[in-house]
Amino acid sequence: MIAAFGDSLSAGFGLDPGQSFPDDLQRDLDAAGYKYRVVNLGVSGDTTTDGVERLPSVLAVHPAIVILEFGGNDGLRGLPVSAAKANLEKMIQEIQASGAKVVLAGMTLPRNYGPEYIHEFEQMYVALANQYKLARIPFLLDGVGGNPNLMQRDGIHPTAQGAEIVANTVMRYLTPLLRTS
Repeated sequence: MIAAFGDSLSAGFGLDPGQSFPDDLQRDLDAAGYKYRVVNLGVSGDTTTDGVERLPSVLAVHPAIVILEFGGNDGLRGLPVSAAKANLEKMIQEIQASGAKVVLAGMTLPRNYGPEYIHEFEQMYVALANQYKLARIPFLLDGVGGNPNLMQRDGIHPTAQGAEIVANTVMRYLTPLLRTS
């Protein structure tokens, strides 16, 4: 089982049922012949603090792989990067201790947050991936973010077409961790 554990980007905010990137990822895995079930454990609005609180329920489903997708709401709220990093680190440690592998979904912020904060925020993902030897998606919305044709009006969440591209991005980093049996 693969758990898509995160916030509104995993939950599929603003999309019809079946259009989130975890739904698209399931279709991609099925088409490629992988025998994994993707469980969408995204909750819109969640911060890394909420993720830590929900972690026991995620571990209870015994995922083999967790796509860890948090931090965007922390950043958009201007919360201290050190707190988000500590929360992500706690989740990574507990997920790895359970025997599951982690794919860390990196994020960035709108340019108006300032270069120093954005750099510190982006580097949080790099540092954690290096420290814990994780597969890291550099930017979950690569090829989607900033494209008005692939983003909803809020400029934060992908459209159904954008979610398909996000699933393709996730698949690229997930595939090396998958077993074929």
